[in-house]
Amino acid sequence: MTSPSVCTFSGNKFSYKSCKFFYLTDKKKLEGKTNNFNGTLIEEYQSPEERFNNISNWALSIVLQSSPIHVYIEDYSYGSTGRVFNIAENLGLLKHKLWTFKINFSTIPPTVIKKFATGKGNADKAKMEEAFISETQTDVKKLLGITPSQWNPSSDIIDSYFICKYGYDQTILPKQ
Repeated sequence: MTSPSVCTFSGNKFSYKSCKFFYLTDKKKLEGKTNNFNGTLIEEYQSPEERFNNISNWALSIVLQSSPIHVYIEDYSYGSTGRVFNIAENLGLLKHKLWTFKINFSTIPPTVIKKFATGKGNADKAKMEEAFISETQTDVKKLLGITPSQWNPSSDIIDSYFICKYGYDQTILPKQ
């Protein structure tokens, strides 16, 4: 909810270069376009409901511009602690809006994405970053000018990439 990211892909063969990344941020210096990364400042909000509505409207606008065949979303992390109900309300609203617009979508557990990206379902953010850099030769943190210890929005961008790639593989590759 602090730095959601959407990765879109168009083309016949999946590649990093054919992906576009969109993310929300609360940092003015991360706003704008850098290569294929587009940062938008989070809108101010007066209530959690307004926040969820703003985030889902932002994501939906990207999806509608992309005319997707299918949308893949990271599912709930069942081992999470903290503001899990807020996350559930936020995701639930996005799913409802996708359903309202008759956009096909599937959710993918975080462990599946982590295993797909790294070979381990319990990979941490550093392992995901390592896999992303190895595959794309792109260091998101350097590109965006954030410190090595900062994870937002880079970890969400990386997750969105692997979710998009996983979705492409599920949609295009024949089922075994």
